[in-house]
Amino acid sequence: MKALEGKIAVVAGGTRGAGRGIAVMLGEAGATVYVTGRSVRGNLSEMGRQETIEETAEMVTAHGGVGIPVRVDHLVQDEVKALFERVQDEQDGALDLLVNDIWGGDSLTDWGKPFWEHSLDKGLKIQEAAVQAHMITSYYGAPLIVARQQGLIIEITDGFDYRYRGNLYYSLAKVSAIHLAQAMAADLREHHITAVSLTPGFLRSEAMLDLFGVTEANWQEGAKKEPHFLISETPYYVGRAAAALAADPNIMDKTGRILTSWDLSDEYGFVDMDGARPHWGRYAEAQGFYK
Repeated sequence: MKALEGKIAVVAGGTRGAGRGIAVMLGEAGATVYVTGRSVRGNLSEMGRQETIEETAEMVTAHGGVGIPVRVDHLVQDEVKALFERVQDEQDGALDLLVNDIWGGDSLTDWGKPFWEHSLDKGLKIQEAAVQAHMITSYYGAPLIVARQQGLIIEITDGFDYRYRGNLYYSLAKVSAIHLAQAMAADLREHHITAVSLTPGFLRSEAMLDLFGVTEANWQEGAKKEPHFLISETPYYVGRAAAALAADPNIMDKTGRILTSWDLSDEYGFVDMDGARPHWGRYAEAQGFYK
């Protein structure tokens, strides 16, 4: 029996990147995964990417789980409410895991500009997509998990502490995800439900591959543009981290904590899809990034 067989998960923002990797690896562990996002076949979001929630759901199923795509704008409360009503109806009220990975802020972040020169509209939209959407999703999803008196909520972020990340609006969004997990953990503790934040290292997402002009087959060539790319990891690495957390019978010991793909690989022993175990923490320390 697979570790998550019979478990029900919602991956909010599962169209691409870490969300897709998490959804697919939950499927690899046997879970039924509702994959949400705005990009569907024939109607892509304004981001202009070609990935869709249907593709992700099909990958979940191909890896051994059950993938169910649901088009949801997580800033529209009625759509989020309808999503969890559907999960409740189709799964007899069961929800074991909620992953908040809604983002969409890459095109809105103007790196290199101080906050007073940055577009305020773009900065506020980052907070809407990466903070408010997470709050709305947890508001409607948490009651299904609370009803079972067990389960897990994962906030996907970037970074493992509260330090500045090079852009005020980006930094505020990513730090907010960490605190959302800590605050939810406090409220959920008496219900035996865990909430954590989880970060990947240098993520080799679809967009990042495109940025460096490479594919997953020849991704090392990207190091010609950025040497640090050699320590990058696929979205499936953090996906296996999420699956390992969901299968841990002692997960409550981690509630409220900030977790990383590389530390969880050390703890649980999983590897990336190519068999590698990239450790951004050790690499970053050796490079002096966090001094």
